[in-house]
Amino acid sequence: MTTITVAVAGASGYAGGEVLRLLLSHPDVEIGALTAASSAGTPLGDHHPHLVPLADRILQPTTAETLSGHDVVFLGLPHGQSGAVAAELGEDVLVIDCGADFRLQSADEWAEFYGGEHAGTWPYGLPELIVGQGRQRDALKGVNRVAVPGCNVTAITLGLQPAVAARLVEATDIVAVLANGYSGAGKAPKQHLLAAEGLGAASPYGVGGVHRHVPEIMQNLRQAGADDVTISFTPTLVPMARGILATTTARLADGVELPAIRAAYEAAYDAEPFIHLLPEGRWPTTAATLGANTAQLQIAVDQRARRLVVVSAIDNLVKGTAGGAIQSMNLALGLPETTGLSTIGLAP
Repeated sequence: MTTITVAVAGASGYAGGEVLRLLLSHPDVEIGALTAASSAGTPLGDHHPHLVPLADRILQPTTAETLSGHDVVFLGLPHGQSGAVAAELGEDVLVIDCGADFRLQSADEWAEFYGGEHAGTWPYGLPELIVGQGRQRDALKGVNRVAVPGCNVTAITLGLQPAVAARLVEATDIVAVLANGYSGAGKAPKQHLLAAEGLGAASPYGVGGVHRHVPEIMQNLRQAGADDVTISFTPTLVPMARGILATTTARLADGVELPAIRAAYEAAYDAEPFIHLLPEGRWPTTAATLGANTAQLQIAVDQRARRLVVVSAIDNLVKGTAGGAIQSMNLALGLPETTGLSTIGLAP
């Protein structure tokens, strides 16, 4: 295949920077325009000094003129801004939105959780999502628009969907509590994100069913086969830069025991290159996924509570955002899905 030219809008942010880090290892990609808003005119190295090969590149304003002429455009923009930019790009370019603008199918849910007008719905960029008897990857082949999932959504969906699809749990009684690294909150300077506030502390946010990822989680589990979904979801900031450790529980269906659950997870994920169901007795850790496009999973049954417990770990910036975006790009362009993506973590 000829070289693929790629532009990245929002290159100064965490998501844009992570897309660039991974693209630098992609054998088929040539990195083109890098754009930003308030950071336009500054070198990329001012924002991402670790991206040494690109450090001298000057960030340009985010305009359709600058982004046009590339085969692929990644949008790492704040929520609500991707729609206007994408509307000015032609159908001959693959546009991959790392924000939330095109994830939800329901305009009412968008208005409730994000506010404003819904920009529309694009093919959903979670290749491993169970859809009927198949996987979402089949819907990504040859598309020219992709909506990348939310990072928390990816952790919970991958953790619970095999049990939901096999009807081993009651999807109307789900509880998820997540430990989240600070990079998931973005780069905007806010008091609660300062080191003095965050080091040595853990603090919840989006409590009480108001987090914007709630409708997306419900949407995915319905895709996986649930008739209805009710979830109580609480993310918690913990003092680490990257990573999500999600503990998700659901009430077991009558008569279901651990062997049947483990068999369902093995059947769902044995052929998946980026999802690893760990051997019994070994538990996921965020450190093992840092820098890698992997999800680690482990399952248990709480017999007294009659609940399934699933623990899942991902790097929020890789499998939770940039890695999933590039995985989807590969599928859309007809490349091997794993191209340019590592399963090797950075522990310790």
